[in-house]
Amino acid sequence: MPVRPAATVVVLRDSSAGPEIFMVRRHHAVAFMAGAHVFPGGRVDAGDHDADPRWCDGTGEAVRQLADLPAGDALAYHVAAARELFEEAGVLLARSAPGAFVSLAGADARDRFMKYRHEVHGGRRTLRAIVEEEQLRLALDSLVAFAHWVTPPVDTRRFDTRFFLARVPPEQTPAHEPAESTESIWTTAAAALAAAVRGDIVLPPPTWATLREVEPFTSVEAALAWARTRKVVRREPKLIEEADARMLVLPGDPLSPDDREPVTFETRFRWVQDRWRAERAV
Repeated sequence: MPVRPAATVVVLRDSSAGPEIFMVRRHHAVAFMAGAHVFPGGRVDAGDHDADPRWCDGTGEAVRQLADLPAGDALAYHVAAARELFEEAGVLLARSAPGAFVSLAGADARDRFMKYRHEVHGGRRTLRAIVEEEQLRLALDSLVAFAHWVTPPVDTRRFDTRFFLARVPPEQTPAHEPAESTESIWTTAAAALAAAVRGDIVLPPPTWATLREVEPFTSVEAALAWARTRKVVRREPKLIEEADARMLVLPGDPLSPDDREPVTFETRFRWVQDRWRAERAV
């Protein structure tokens, strides 16, 4: 199966319990990760290869963040992340001329940008056209790359996904897109992990691992500071199939040949009752 480029955004906000994360529940009718709780994201489209300093801030930083890629591909990942976040969560990482993030709090702005959101999702308009019409600049510099996951040959689709952290802009309220998601929540990492252990929600292995990595931080700024200095390593879980078991193992597991960045949390995901169950290697 072809491995398609994709981008995912972990949107954060501060709370009294620590950083909260915006998650959506994938519709049961979609082809990939149906029914799972995930972060907003999707594949890189041809139209995402259109970034330049005329309408984007932070193009140099975007290229530096993904220095293992050609510059055009690095920029496309960032544009895709911003576009998918707008489509799936209604969050627009764009600034007005004075440098403040665009406000979607007023009724007129909310209705206008909701219309834009549906047009971008339906392929009737590009994100660039909307940004330029509103005299905004896409804030690529608000996306902090911190992880790189590749889907193993176990799902119906495979993706080469770059993960980004971003703080939700003031005066913007995320909401899921009902065509692809059935609900959305703000949750701490610890609460989401506990819900998955109880069986209340389903978390794919990369989502579980990301929550584990964000869980220790007590503020959004602390999480962003960690992400800015982190060395990003490509991770592709290894599929192991035996007569009575099906597992995905991460770097650091005794059964994984990849030791570039061993994880310090659960390294095994066993397929049980139509979901991946996390466990530690014995």
